[in-house]
Amino acid sequence: MKYYDVLIIGSGLAGMSLALRLAETQKVALLTKQELLDAASAWAQGGIAAVLSEDDSAANHIRDTHIAGAGLCNDATVRFVVEHGRSAVEWLVAQGVPFTRDDQNTAELHLTREGGHSHRRIVHADDATGRAVQKTLVQQLKSHPNIEVLEHHLAVDLITSAKLGRPDENRCYGTHALNNLTGVVHTINARFTVLATGGAGKVYLYTTNPDVATGDGVAMGWRAGCRVANMEFIQFHPTCLYHPLAKSYLITEAVRGEGGYLCLPDSKDKSRAGERFMPQHDERAELAPRDVVARAIDFEMKKRGLDFVYLDISHKPADFLIAHFPNIYEKCLSLGIDITKDPIPVVPAAHYTCGGVVTDLNGRTDVEDLYAIGEVSCTGLHGANRLASNSLLECLVFSEAVANDMLKQPTRPSQPLPAWDESRVTNADEEVIISHNWDELRRFMWDYVGIVRTDKRLERAMHRIDLLQSEIHDYYATFRISNDLIELRNLVQTAELIVRCAQARKESRGLHYSLDYPDLAKDAIDTVLVPSR
Repeated sequence: MKYYDVLIIGSGLAGMSLALRLAETQKVALLTKQELLDAASAWAQGGIAAVLSEDDSAANHIRDTHIAGAGLCNDATVRFVVEHGRSAVEWLVAQGVPFTRDDQNTAELHLTREGGHSHRRIVHADDATGRAVQKTLVQQLKSHPNIEVLEHHLAVDLITSAKLGRPDENRCYGTHALNNLTGVVHTINARFTVLATGGAGKVYLYTTNPDVATGDGVAMGWRAGCRVANMEFIQFHPTCLYHPLAKSYLITEAVRGEGGYLCLPDSKDKSRAGERFMPQHDERAELAPRDVVARAIDFEMKKRGLDFVYLDISHKPADFLIAHFPNIYEKCLSLGIDITKDPIPVVPAAHYTCGGVVTDLNGRTDVEDLYAIGEVSCTGLHGANRLASNSLLECLVFSEAVANDMLKQPTRPSQPLPAWDESRVTNADEEVIISHNWDELRRFMWDYVGIVRTDKRLERAMHRIDLLQSEIHDYYATFRISNDLIELRNLVQTAELIVRCAQARKESRGLHYSLDYPDLAKDAIDTVLVPSR
């Protein structure tokens, strides 16, 4: 058994920044499922939102965040995050992150503007901010003597007082973690444990998230006794490249901005192939906001039984397309799609989990000594939808808040924890069934719990979730623990929470639209689920 002052589960920006803030005085373990740079933060193409210009103000950023959140943001949280934006960016600059500088004044950071923002306030490192930040922090993490990085380790479950038979407490003591390279399950004891595991994008068939986004932290937090909230709100990117060899490749919204059309593909009704459909959904057609576009694409796909729709900009001059979209041109061409001649097959893809484990402004959950930061948490910042580039800012602001809160807490002696019970068996013939169950889950979640919803679709999804949960309990309870089994269990649990939250919301708010409840409710209320103790 290993003991640390702080155990951080997850290696995205939230986990890394917290580790570095604590390591001067604390012994920190950073646990990650794969390698350090495989976290979702590294995929962030945009930037970090912060009020840095004299033309901007905190009031503007606060207002923009509330508008994007469709009335569901917590005002205290929004103010807290926005007001700490500048210091968060300054901290990254001090770490050596190579943000893009202004062409006219290299002493200043270049600021861009993204959808939903009323002013230029996005600091970035070209169009790969997340990777630039991650690479910078990784260098410091690996060289710091007080940080132990545990790559290829997957948390199995949190060790809580309830599991130890201590009804007089409600505390987290650490976790059991599977070493995927050796197959050995280790017991990790920590004074504080932090869920920084990211979201649950892989619960859907189409997602921009990497394979690690399996809702592990949400599921573990729920099983540990934490409330979760607003899991029904998933932000979708409207146009993700549809191709078996193009995992998670986004087609920028600028393609529509430069004249690209969304069209129906060849299907059963061949007479409608190539027909534009956006004018029927919004007077702004392809220039409508991303939520409107994603909802329209989802509607047409479900209505007509389509696997994808086309985004066609081939009517523009070839030189123009190659000059403006060189990366998209090269990527598509490598897959046999010439965007100067051919339409691009696209689908909406799950991009960000707006809900999660409920925390306060110190990152504390309902379980003592257990914190949650980043996409795994529900702080009240995002509401029914996320304002662009607010997510990385949230990671930074709350990593500082969590660090400050931990350092104020009195020390307590470590306690012995039980080792993992290895007296389990495995059946290799069943391993393939686990992966098939994963595929089935992602398919029916897309079909029934996507952007456009109905009560009947949600009922069908819950029925299938119940069957999968029963199968996991009945058939896999005696399996030797494995990566795929853990992730399947967590995905199914997270899917249940998403559906339960969706069933509780009797309105259409933000991106998601219910055919049974098309109107907006008078009051904006969080959907909070409370686990049984």
